[in-house]
Amino acid sequence: MNRQPYVDDLLQSVERAVPALLALGDETSRRRADPRKWSPCEVIGHLIDSASNNHQRFVRAQFQEDLVFPGYDQDAWVRVQRYADVPWQELVTLRAAFNRHIAHVMEAVPADTRNRRRPRHNLRELAWVPPPNDELATLDYFMSDYVGHLRHHLRQILDTSEHAWLVDGMTGDLGSQK
Repeated sequence: MNRQPYVDDLLQSVERAVPALLALGDETSRRRADPRKWSPCEVIGHLIDSASNNHQRFVRAQFQEDLVFPGYDQDAWVRVQRYADVPWQELVTLRAAFNRHIAHVMEAVPADTRNRRRPRHNLRELAWVPPPNDELATLDYFMSDYVGHLRHHLRQILDTSEHAWLVDGMTGDLGSQK
């Protein structure tokens, strides 16, 4: 089975980010740079929510003909779970473990399932970078987009710290910022 480059990017992003994230500590991880934006705790919480929702989508996509999935209110999920009240190490550890499992799931998807072009989808609403209007969607595109989304948020946290070089050293395209 040929492993897709985004699987390696995901695993590399997880492993390289863990020590840098842990180095931020509880106090720094709870600070908001702007009152209208999430703190690092909340960003990592959002990545946990994204992992939870997308894990289900990646599994379900193997049993259905379309790529139509429910969305979720990201701000509400972060708010009600009160991520700023959870110990930083627990959040970082959970995010890392969940994403290692998602990499395993991604790697296990057969190529014909990953690359099957699906005319019915709602990735224009769900994807971090929606597919072009004139293209049929694939699970492969959606999984790669997931990794881009994760790396975008790691950059938000780590670009503002002394660990920015970790994000810059990751392979692959980070895509446009949303």
